[in-house]
Amino acid sequence: MFLNLNDPSADEPYPAADRLANLMRIATWNVNSLKARLEKVSWWLERARPDVLLMQETKLADAEAPVAVFRDAGYELVHHGEGQWNGVAIAARCGIGDVVTNFGEPLHPARTPSVADDEPLAEARMIAATCGDMRVVSLYAPNGRSVGSPFYQAKLAWYARLANWLDTMADPAEALVLGGDFNVAPEDKDVWAPEACRGGTHVSPAERDAFFRLCRWGLVDAYRLHRAESGRYTWWDYRAGAFHKNFGMRIDHLLVTRPLAERTVWAEIDREARKGKPIPSDHAPLVIDLDRPGHPFEAGWAAAEARIASRGTRLATRDSSEQPS
Repeated sequence: MFLNLNDPSADEPYPAADRLANLMRIATWNVNSLKARLEKVSWWLERARPDVLLMQETKLADAEAPVAVFRDAGYELVHHGEGQWNGVAIAARCGIGDVVTNFGEPLHPARTPSVADDEPLAEARMIAATCGDMRVVSLYAPNGRSVGSPFYQAKLAWYARLANWLDTMADPAEALVLGGDFNVAPEDKDVWAPEACRGGTHVSPAERDAFFRLCRWGLVDAYRLHRAESGRYTWWDYRAGAFHKNFGMRIDHLLVTRPLAERTVWAEIDREARKGKPIPSDHAPLVIDLDRPGHPFEAGWAAAEARIASRGTRLATRDSSEQPS
């Protein structure tokens, strides 16, 4: 089940022709509870002005989706949720149509409703729609918990279902965006410490192969088209000061077909959205621009990297001074 929050009786904030002409910024963000993060999301819509925002982990039932807030900001919204866990949504100011959820199938009845992540096809993890001249898909992949566990096997099965859906329902020659929390760091440079992460989920060979199967089908990691550097992440644990140490992972992605890859002119992770009050999500938004740059914002990476480098220099100097003479 999904809820389409379009309201044909509402005043249209952007005339249709203008909205299509301005369709150039696409973003994805695991908001980690849309109810808890609504003020932050509203702030960010004004800050970054995306034309399409894909959201994950809304943790809302469809009837709880914040209709008026998005409408007042100029966005239509479709939401697919179950309440306590998961939940995906698409907000757009360029029209929304042809909505599909859960790969076109009804959610399977959960056999273990008190447990998350073990039955991904019984969980609200996928919603697709046509926005402007392209098809967009918001995805929330299962976490996997630990390699070899039933949760891990369920994650791989969900990825196989996604790949099969692409094979049967999509065309790599058409304009398509898959965005969301994939819960996979594709390469070692996408994690803060490859050796420390080895043997865990998000970086295992099977998970990475499932991710790259999507790329072999015809999708391109849009962020890597413009950002080759390491140390840029979309997720940081809330604990142990991980964000300020930049101990993170790049697990949120925007994968695009070649027609859109050729139009992508800019990509960024908005680190600033992971800071401040109210308490932010543990993920940061990922943004790409098509055809021409969108509304400018300072993502905060240069200042953060300078602080981290300075802290490392001070620690190295202190350690050196403490060595026996």
